Amino acid sequence: MTSVNRRGLLAGAAFGGAALAASTTVQAQEAVEWRMQALWDAGTTPYEYEKKFVERVSELTDGKFNITLYSAGQLVPANQAFDAVRAGAFQMMKTFDGYEAGKIPAFAFTSTVPFGFPQSDQYEAWFYEKGGLDLAREAYGKAGLFYIAPTVYGEEPIHSTVRMESIADMAGKKGRFVGLASAVMADLGVSVTPLATAEVYSALEKGLIDFADRGDLTANYEAGLGEVAKFIILPGVHQPTTATSYVANQAAYDALPDAYKAALEVAAREISGSLRQHIMVQDVEVLEKYKDQGVEVITLDQGDVAETRSKAVDSWKKATKGDDLADRVLESQMDFMTALGLL
Repeated sequence: MTSVNRRGLLAGAAFGGAALAASTTVQAQEAVEWRMQALWDAGTTPYEYEKKFVERVSELTDGKFNITLYSAGQLVPANQAFDAVRAGAFQMMKTFDGYEAGKIPAFAFTSTVPFGFPQSDQYEAWFYEKGGLDLAREAYGKAGLFYIAPTVYGEEPIHSTVRMESIADMAGKKGRFVGLASAVMADLGVSVTPLATAEVYSALEKGLIDFADRGDLTANYEAGLGEVAKFIILPGVHQPTTATSYVANQAAYDALPDAYKAALEVAAREISGSLRQHIMVQDVEVLEKYKDQGVEVITLDQGDVAETRSKAVDSWKKATKGDDLADRVLESQMDFMTALGLL
């Protein structure tokens, strides 16, 4: 007989209950209008899924909770969104926690963990089953913001102008990385250059860097990276799984009826799964387009990745900067990785 984890059963019941609450208790609620700035430009795949998110929230609340969506930078420059939402300039943003890791060290681990969880479901399970959601909310709470939920998806690849068949081959070469990945890759001997995303194409083309992180496979294809970098290295060990975040102004969130809060969480979790599955299909298709351009896909040995994961632990620990919350986040993740046999 298959055993059922009681906590998992309760979590499933709560998720289903939240959806039911959102759809059956909104009749007497007043209309609410919010504004949200997305992380991505209009027309991109992630932006299209943010449109689905706001549509779903409206649907779950019988059209009474409506969020007007703006593309990245449309309300404020992307690097000002954190402070703008905190100040109440608008109520909600989609963000990448790693952008603020310099201020709040815990965010280095709630966005992506270099050489960390290799599967998106593992990372998402940490949020929903191992206390990660509560830890992320504690981190944002310190800044007067409320962390609603993550959108979790897969790896970002490495694009290279030189053949690299192992992680050791990366040492001594010039690579573009940002955030925690820059620290981890530097500790592995890479000469790291934290270029802006818009500069990656020209830097590869001019030979200023040998290899780079930039974005997902499709976004990089659309940016033309296959024209200037003839090797793709997978898995994207620097960013094996990714979490972006739905974050709201705390006061605005607190003022919402419970049914509307439930709608936000339900819609966010639905979008996380649907976007991840879409990207999975999209990646298979776009890899064939890269190959048609003459790009070679190199797959790293899993033993090499696992061995380097153990080495990356020291880099992770340094990145907490002795912050109590960051230490607790990392300890929680490492405990789960150990249970999964990753460490």
